[in-house]
Amino acid sequence: MVEGRNFTVNSEEKESNCLLQPIPSHKKVSAAVFRFRIVHESSETQRMGLKPLVVTVLLAVAVAYYIYRPLPEAIREPWKLMMLDAVFRSAMHLASLKSSLGLDHYIPSIRQSTEAFESSMKGFSSSGGGLFAGVKVSDITFSGVPVRVYEPPAGGEGHLRRGVMFLHGGGWALGSGRKGTYDTINRMVSDELNTVVVSVEYRLYPEVLFPVPYLDCLAAAKHFLSPEVLTKYAIDPERVAVTGDSAGGNLAAAVAQEISSDNSMTVKFSAQALIYPVLQTLDFNTPSYLQNQHMCVLTKELMVQFWLQYLGVELSLQPQFTANNHSALQHSALTPELRSRVDWSALLPQRHKKNYRPVAVERGLDGILKKAPGLLDVRAAPLLAGPEVLAKCPRTYILTCEYDVLRDDGLMYARRLQDAGVSVTNDHYEDGFHGCLSFIAWPLDFDVGKRAVRAYIDWLQNNL
Repeated sequence: MVEGRNFTVNSEEKESNCLLQPIPSHKKVSAAVFRFRIVHESSETQRMGLKPLVVTVLLAVAVAYYIYRPLPEAIREPWKLMMLDAVFRSAMHLASLKSSLGLDHYIPSIRQSTEAFESSMKGFSSSGGGLFAGVKVSDITFSGVPVRVYEPPAGGEGHLRRGVMFLHGGGWALGSGRKGTYDTINRMVSDELNTVVVSVEYRLYPEVLFPVPYLDCLAAAKHFLSPEVLTKYAIDPERVAVTGDSAGGNLAAAVAQEISSDNSMTVKFSAQALIYPVLQTLDFNTPSYLQNQHMCVLTKELMVQFWLQYLGVELSLQPQFTANNHSALQHSALTPELRSRVDWSALLPQRHKKNYRPVAVERGLDGILKKAPGLLDVRAAPLLAGPEVLAKCPRTYILTCEYDVLRDDGLMYARRLQDAGVSVTNDHYEDGFHGCLSFIAWPLDFDVGKRAVRAYIDWLQNNL
């Protein structure tokens, strides 16, 4: 009970009356605003929390889209190959950007990227030196050409050894026989086969053009085959081979042809091993070029680009070469006899012809053969050599891969060598792709690469 001068009010009644009084309008607005702020801030917080997730998802989709390329079912470990291909494409895209901005030349930029990638991979696998520590390695020169010599571990004194000259690939512009898998394989050959291996560091584009890389390899080969050098390294002159992969296979084939036909040479190669070699310039629309034009690692476009760079042809003409306009029927220098040497419709096994048809252009580039005489030079395109030259070549091993633009180059050369009377072994890998021999170490190891290396070494063991 609350007492006043003129009235008396019960405290419970007063409290009840206060609760029943209406809330002022301005307080209703404030409460509504407060509730709106809570809801708004909660929604904003949710949206802010979703942004990183959305960005992450979009980025993942973009990366997956960039990496993914449809591959034939026969290709094993497809995602690993896609990842590898994405690395190569990234290097090329970065090089193109730097070149367009005037920051660097295209090829040196790719070299930097690939060398950085190779360095990053060293931590994952044992180096060739660690696996074959007994192999002696020397970096010297043969007739002014840098070479790396691998000598097998001590032992077997008094017995002559095999000799192998190896020429690395890389489109006449990239690579080194002293690094990565090339170094590992050369050590492996030296160790397992008691062989002296000479890896040639020929000069590359853009520093030089054809025929300089070929001449470097030829000079090194003649030096290697000299009686003095063979005696120094205790090499049996009847057991010396020249080998190479891709562009290195091109150089090996060209050097073998020249040495075989050179009557001044007292010692010649007794064997050649060509691993997915590039051998001709006239037809960039063979079944393998068409079937694998967008294949991982080496596309049709990239191979044509390598050719134009090597031969000193303007890259603006690349679409013309891709369409075979450079070898049009109008060119009198391309005689029926010359064309027959690269006629896949007559040289390929039926199963590789499939449903493809020859791409023959009536009229194409005028004067191209004068601007690029290397197109018809057998030192650049060994498949164009005549049968009388091929007949003198040593026994041959040719490794080809089904999913490689260069597949038909190797298959046609195998056929022509056989027709000329040369003993030829053709190992064809139905699940193979260009460059597979270079990927035998984790995390970029492929089963087909390991099988290919084993077959290459076994052939040398049995035929050299």
